[in-house]
Amino acid sequence: MVSGKGGTGKTTVAAALALALAAGGRRVLLCEVEGRQGIAQLFDVPQLPYAEQRIAVASGGGEVWALAIEPKAALLEYLELFYHLGRAGKVLERLGAIDFATTIAPGLRDVLLIGKVYEATRRREGTAPRYDAVVLDAPPTGRIGQVLNVNEEVAGLARVGPIRNQAGSIMNLLRSSATAVHLVTVLEEMPVQETCDALAELHRIGLPVGSIVVNMMREPLLAPAELAQATRGKLPVTRVVAGLEAAGMGRRSGHGTETATARTARLRATAQALIAEGVQHARRVALEREQRAVLEGLGRPVVELPALAEGIDLGALYDLAERLRAQGPA
Repeated sequence: MVSGKGGTGKTTVAAALALALAAGGRRVLLCEVEGRQGIAQLFDVPQLPYAEQRIAVASGGGEVWALAIEPKAALLEYLELFYHLGRAGKVLERLGAIDFATTIAPGLRDVLLIGKVYEATRRREGTAPRYDAVVLDAPPTGRIGQVLNVNEEVAGLARVGPIRNQAGSIMNLLRSSATAVHLVTVLEEMPVQETCDALAELHRIGLPVGSIVVNMMREPLLAPAELAQATRGKLPVTRVVAGLEAAGMGRRSGHGTETATARTARLRATAQALIAEGVQHARRVALEREQRAVLEGLGRPVVELPALAEGIDLGALYDLAERLRAQGPA
């Protein structure tokens, strides 16, 4: 399972993790439960139906299949599976009862969504599991404990019966060594704090945490000595001016003339603006290092993925998958 604060790239990481796990000929199911169709957008395929379909081939001939789990369809499937209400379930849907049930009982909605993922992990083809791994693009860290703690969520809905039994089976799987919840963050204060809070919540309900994935990492643009100077606001103007001249910025474009004094003033003004940016950059690097230290103090493996200036496409997902394989989560 992959969770993280919104905007940290958890769907991208979940997709890359699925590709990484599928490498070498394995079959992996990638699921989403938030109705955003984020998987379809990442893999550049049509909107996913409520049915498993292959969306990518991994290195070594593996396959990534995908499933967008929708509460209404999951409830209809549940009614058919446990109560054999196939046609009656359709009538309930037309009457609006399905929407009503999943709206007034959010705990039921979460059990149905996670239950569908659970069912996929139990399916077999002959004597072998249909999928070697299942990856869930889980809800954000602010809701992860509520969604995954289905035993607590279902307590007020049913004390006995199929739904209670299924909730118990789901929790047995989620708390087992077959499960890992990976937390995605970026090196900013709020996402890191949410990661800390989510880790504590997952420990409280007994769910195993895997790695912390630091996404969108950027290398410092300045060397260590220059970063130290920038932090103190001591980058030398003369050195920056010399760099500008070496880059050809001493020559003014256009047909007008420029005096030596004006040229020097222009270059110094440009250098001062660059130095101000350097100071801001150095402060950001310092903040990121502080947040990285916080994450390293949580006692979980920390994995790094770079920021990709060209954006995320299918090629970028394969690149991120290789990086995940090299660092251990897959």
